[in-house]
Amino acid sequence: MVPAKFLGAVILGVSLLLGGCASNLTGDTYSRDEARVPQVVRMGTIEALRPVQIEGTKSPVGTIAGGAVGGIAGSTVGGGKGSYVAAVIGAVAGGLLGAAAEEGLTRTQGVEITVREDEGQTRAYVQQVNEGEVFRVGQRVRINSVNGVSRVIGVN
Repeated sequence: MVPAKFLGAVILGVSLLLGGCASNLTGDTYSRDEARVPQVVRMGTIEALRPVQIEGTKSPVGTIAGGAVGGIAGSTVGGGKGSYVAAVIGAVAGGLLGAAAEEGLTRTQGVEITVREDEGQTRAYVQQVNEGEVFRVGQRVRINSVNGVSRVIGVN
């Protein structure tokens, strides 16, 4: 039988790990590699907007953590060889559930922004929706690009 304190600590650890995996895909968040690097700036006008879902992370963390919790929980079922079988089944099921939970917890709402750039090109950009930021068709925007990553920023 696994002590409840231990199981609670494992579940807390899994939650913290999954929360740490979430990345920020907003237009105003930069990675360390993008800081202090010159950016190409283009101007344009929004032609279309479309809400999209940005899938969550799919790292091994959710699978491993879910497998550990499932294996521990499964090992409490039955005794002897039955306990081992239940632990394996619990680990496999927990791994599948952990992977799905990680992807679901880190999934975000995004927006596809189609911009007609001043140079004549029309491009679509997808980014996470910022709290309180509203884009509108016809709005002037700035597109900052660095290391192959672009973000759309509204111009006041």
